[in-house]
Amino acid sequence: MNAQTPPEGTAELQIAPIPRVSIQAFCETQPVASAINRAAMDRRMNKAHVKVNMGGANAAIEAYRESPTPNLLVLEGTGDREALLGQLEQLSEACDPTTKVVIIGPFNDIQLYRELIDMGVSEYVCAPFEVIDFIALVSKIFTPTKGKPLGRVISVVGAKGGVGASTLAHNVAWGIATAYNSPAVLVDFDIAFGTVGLNFNQDPPASIMDAVTMGERLDQTSLERIMFRCSETLNIIAAPAMLETPCDFGDTTFDTLLELLRGSAPNVILDLPHSWTGWLKSAVLSSDEVVVVASPDLANLRNAKNLLDLFKLERPNDAPPKLVMNMVGAPKRPEISVPEFAGALEIEATAAIPYVAKLFGVAANNGQMLAETEPSNKINESISDIIRSVMTKSAEPTKPTKKSLLAPLESLLARMKKAS
Repeated sequence: MNAQTPPEGTAELQIAPIPRVSIQAFCETQPVASAINRAAMDRRMNKAHVKVNMGGANAAIEAYRESPTPNLLVLEGTGDREALLGQLEQLSEACDPTTKVVIIGPFNDIQLYRELIDMGVSEYVCAPFEVIDFIALVSKIFTPTKGKPLGRVISVVGAKGGVGASTLAHNVAWGIATAYNSPAVLVDFDIAFGTVGLNFNQDPPASIMDAVTMGERLDQTSLERIMFRCSETLNIIAAPAMLETPCDFGDTTFDTLLELLRGSAPNVILDLPHSWTGWLKSAVLSSDEVVVVASPDLANLRNAKNLLDLFKLERPNDAPPKLVMNMVGAPKRPEISVPEFAGALEIEATAAIPYVAKLFGVAANNGQMLAETEPSNKINESISDIIRSVMTKSAEPTKPTKKSLLAPLESLLARMKKAS
């Protein structure tokens, strides 16, 4: 399968980034070597040091007579069962006890699989295999989740400043938490000018800068203190919106934060500002889903094309980004039609949101989401389209329950009891 064409269902695979480990592969055939090389270029293996060699197990035996073994040793066998078992016996004398071993073979041999597992081999893979499956295997070996599902990171980025990407990110996060009743965390990465606090009419005591200050000392307990609960299913991490601190952080500044967030909620939405720094590039490229928001003009078209080209190059094993057209049909403004805009990018628009200044203005000034301000507006259907495009196929919106006629009285009694 072409590396630029992710397999069906790739978006459903939640694969944890592989930590900083050494991986050496000794291959017998060029297709297997090529697949592992392509896997090494995946965003989830950025920290891993991967070296691919030819020669199979015999070459590995020679290589490790004097050299230490890596964290993961990948060996491709020729299909000769007895020869492979004998080679593994020789390698076992040189292998460090902590070295993990993966065997790749040409046959789906259950008996051989059982023998290899009994010998301490981590996994047996039948060639040919998909690149994304190999990445998932390595991730499983080094980052076991102990049955806990891994959260999806969804980045929302504007092709140009002022296209409404933040507003859409906030409404998407709110919609996931309310319509789907699925826990979500919304993170405002616009350190100096972020609007998450304003748009939700909240003033959180902590901000994303607290995570920056803690650095690698950040853990799940301190993350809970930084997150601000807006509702039972929605937490936010606000930006300080202050100019005292420059935003020239290192490329890996937010790696620990994002890793912890993946384990804290099934949905993590990143509101990314329109700028281009190393840490912003790292955040968006490491996401499971990317939503590019654009307005229908030439500058947006150029920028959107640059972004999509980058994502295609840097994220070959991921689902393609979603294009959302915003502010469509602004009065007296010449614009490129949505079909022409999307056609030039060779992508379909997930949603086209009309320019409705009053609705967006009232919602922003009141600290409300669009569906709270005007529940019957068709724009809410477009927001739902965006949400469905980034959620897993198994996710379904929850059906609203009918409120009892006694609900207001019950609510009043509960508040009186709490007050007493």
